[in-house]
Amino acid sequence: MIIGIPKEIKNNENRVGMTPAGVAELVKRGHKVLIETSAGINSGFPDDTYTEVGGKIIPTKEEVYAKADMIVKVKEPIEPEYQLIRKGQIVFTYFHFASDRPLLDAMLASGATCIAYETVKTKDGSLPLLIPMSEVAGRMSVQEGARFLESPQGGKGMLIGGVPGVKPAKVLVLGAGTVGTNAAFKAAGLGADVTLMDINLPRLRALSEILPKNVKTLFSSEHNIREELPDTDLVIGSVLVRGDKTPHLITKDMLQLMRKGSVLVDVAIDQGGCFETSHPTTHTDPVYTVNGIVHYAVANIPGAVAYTSTPALDNATLPYVLALAGKGWKRACAEDASLYEGVNIVDGKVTFKPVADLYGLPYVPAKV
Repeated sequence: MIIGIPKEIKNNENRVGMTPAGVAELVKRGHKVLIETSAGINSGFPDDTYTEVGGKIIPTKEEVYAKADMIVKVKEPIEPEYQLIRKGQIVFTYFHFASDRPLLDAMLASGATCIAYETVKTKDGSLPLLIPMSEVAGRMSVQEGARFLESPQGGKGMLIGGVPGVKPAKVLVLGAGTVGTNAAFKAAGLGADVTLMDINLPRLRALSEILPKNVKTLFSSEHNIREELPDTDLVIGSVLVRGDKTPHLITKDMLQLMRKGSVLVDVAIDQGGCFETSHPTTHTDPVYTVNGIVHYAVANIPGAVAYTSTPALDNATLPYVLALAGKGWKRACAEDASLYEGVNIVDGKVTFKPVADLYGLPYVPAKV
């Protein structure tokens, strides 16, 4: 199979779909890998690191898409790429269709087979291709939240961990999945007073045994969130509904409960966001203010730390890429139910039920 690795063009997306180590594994199995010029440079992988393992550097994005049987990338295609994707081509990436109807329509029109990282699901219910980036985003959410609590960044001028004789910041984490757990640990490590909320009591019980003493767990409800907000300095929204839009846990009227200069970090923005007042931002222009509350809603948080996040993502995606390249998508999905869960679109039809239901479109299970 011919696998194409285009350079990402989303704002400040420094990751790349595969590392040289991953390319080497494909080449070793007889596949041809085309990498767009400088695709890996911002992740620490110059072109020669790919050619040394048998990859071929291609000068233009158009040629990569035109020649590849399968495209492996990090972020969803954006408008300049829509017309490059063709019928029968496999596109393996994060799609997040629930928050992007134009993207959905473009992929339906393309006739491609779209396999979404974020909906691949194993038997135990875990999301193996979300976990590594969720670990990065969870830790970075605290790092960025702490930065925007600073006065020059529009925050109230607060050190997240405090100092002796001065109280630390209060951090509220909504959602105790991978993002939320990593955020709670990171905030606790910086000395913050942390509250972690979720509706999954068994999960909260398990975490309460291992979390540091400066992390409290609390059942998530609108009432409890409202009770917490007046004393909270930083809120990290990390709720995920697989393949569907995220519910708004903090509404616009609830911002009035918070003190000016407090910060909201919406890690769920890829799926629509869990704050009503959220809209996607970029690393170039990451924040805006609503009613005096600073909002950070960058849609590709791990793209800022590509030296870490690209290898972490490649470690998780490589087994699936090898299976798709070696067997074709139908056989690979027939033999691996978790990969089948990732198939969202095939030949102009929605094959993932939550997306079909969200938009009122026919659901047609993928035939493998």
